[in-house]
Amino acid sequence: MESGYVTTPFGRRPMSLGMLANQQLAETIEPGMKRSKWKLFRAICEARPALGVTDRALTVLDALLTFYPDDEISEEKGLIVFPSNAQLSLRARGMTPATLRRHLAVLVEAGLILRKDSPNGKRYARRDTAGSVGEAFGFSVAPLLARAVEIETLAAQAVADRELLRVTRERLTICRRDISKLITTALEEGVSGDWGGISGMFRALLARIPRVATAEELAPLLDEMGLLRAEIVNLLERQIKTQKIDANESQIEHHKQNSNPKSTYELEPGFETKQGERAVADLEPNAGPPDEQRLKQPKPSGGMSNKAGDAADPGAGHGLKSFPLGLVLQACPGILDYGPGGTIGNWRDLMSAAVVVRSMLGVSRSAYEEACSGMGPENAATVIACILERGGHINSPGGYLRDLTRRTERGEFAIGPMLMALVRANGPTARHAS
Repeated sequence: MESGYVTTPFGRRPMSLGMLANQQLAETIEPGMKRSKWKLFRAICEARPALGVTDRALTVLDALLTFYPDDEISEEKGLIVFPSNAQLSLRARGMTPATLRRHLAVLVEAGLILRKDSPNGKRYARRDTAGSVGEAFGFSVAPLLARAVEIETLAAQAVADRELLRVTRERLTICRRDISKLITTALEEGVSGDWGGISGMFRALLARIPRVATAEELAPLLDEMGLLRAEIVNLLERQIKTQKIDANESQIEHHKQNSNPKSTYELEPGFETKQGERAVADLEPNAGPPDEQRLKQPKPSGGMSNKAGDAADPGAGHGLKSFPLGLVLQACPGILDYGPGGTIGNWRDLMSAAVVVRSMLGVSRSAYEEACSGMGPENAATVIACILERGGHINSPGGYLRDLTRRTERGEFAIGPMLMALVRANGPTARHAS
């Protein structure tokens, strides 16, 4: 191995493998490479945490660079600076000698400078008859030039991370403000919904925000708050649509209702929770008391009723919001076993699995078709998956599905709280789609 680069420290200062590796690295400078010393110093300041140096150590490095004669560091102009401790202390804002020595050691350990000690430990340079420096002893800034690309990369990453954290904090602040004001509006306007439960979820999310956080820690909180905000907006939009429909109906005086209240679909038995369980409360925070959950005959409109056997409109759903497939599978991992091949990779697979589960749960075809028409096929499949997940607590899945369909038509049902309750219940053990 070549050993011309090896230089050991003077006196009782020990040698280490790290110092040897840094000296070897300093010998790998590409020919003709040069860097502006102050631009490189700013990059070191940006990458300071990654480099493992303190701000006081950077003050000493700043003072050392002032002794380099040119603005650009290059091998052609020499890489050794040899100030005395007294002069270096003055340019380091009057730092005491003991503190100065300690931070010089930090820079050496971090691999930013090298010691090139003379036989007697003094710092000086020998000049030829023309006044040019022949050999110098002091501190070598060669590692700065050898690690320039690495330092610039670390600095760029630090800047990007800081910008990402700033943007994430801004979005989180805006989302918090939106949720707070929208909940206040809903309470003041008397909008129907479980606003107590929503406020509790919002407070729980706020309590999870750390005082000093990274972008990686804030990203999941921002996603959950965005989901909660979307659900609140969905509830308010349905209230606006309901008000518009009521206003239009009050202006149509000649509109007549079908006087025949009978229905052709088969009735499932009334559903109820088992003793000691909270199935409906867990799945849907907005569920009303049992006496309000009895099945009722639908009231078809004379001019708006569909013909028997018509296919369900996939765009129907009365404004009910759909959620990402990944969130549905996280909340309801049990549905995965009924997908084609035991997996679910898209919405078509989920709807196929829902048909199988519907039959297994004893939900009639007519009840499922009405849910598809009232909620939309994707949302109906999502509700079936939720019922399967807590099926042991629901005595009549068919009656429960019909009740949710009617509540959707009245704008009183939202899937979001149901999914979030199941996500919390499943915890970290929930399975994800492959």
